[in-house]
Amino acid sequence: MKFEARKLAVMGAVAAAYVVLTVMLGDLAYMGIQFRISEALMLLCFYRKEYCVALSVGCFISNMFSPMPIDMLVGTSATVIAAVCMYLIGKTDGKAHLPKLIAASLVPAAANGVIVGLELKFAFGLPLLLSMAQVAAGEVVCVTFLGTAIFSILEKNKSFMKLICFGKVPMKA
Repeated sequence: MKFEARKLAVMGAVAAAYVVLTVMLGDLAYMGIQFRISEALMLLCFYRKEYCVALSVGCFISNMFSPMPIDMLVGTSATVIAAVCMYLIGKTDGKAHLPKLIAASLVPAAANGVIVGLELKFAFGLPLLLSMAQVAAGEVVCVTFLGTAIFSILEKNKSFMKLICFGKVPMKA
């Protein structure tokens, strides 16, 4: 992956935004439901693979503030898996863009629901299915409902799309 100054600056800003949006919510961003507004940024992975790195770094740094130190490894792994899958969904050919965006938005719910749900079960003895459902529910609210709505609106702005796609407007919309 070739890093240019502009790409690096945008990726750094995205990672920093993820950290700020996560840490500012305090306890809501960790444990049970994990209501992370920052997860809406995961939809950037749908457009460009570089955001997989930026958001994984942002997640790792955010998880340094978690009450579970293992979250730096486990939670970040869930983010890496979700980010790569979202990118792969976004890069597939086809005309049906919004259904693909919605499908991609559900990936963090599945990845974090299962992986972080298991983490909560083993770290704190919380009920497994309840933990999985709570984490997945927080992801659906933040990524599918909030994120998809925001990105559906922002996609109509060519300047925004050029910014997040590093000067190339994708043929997805």
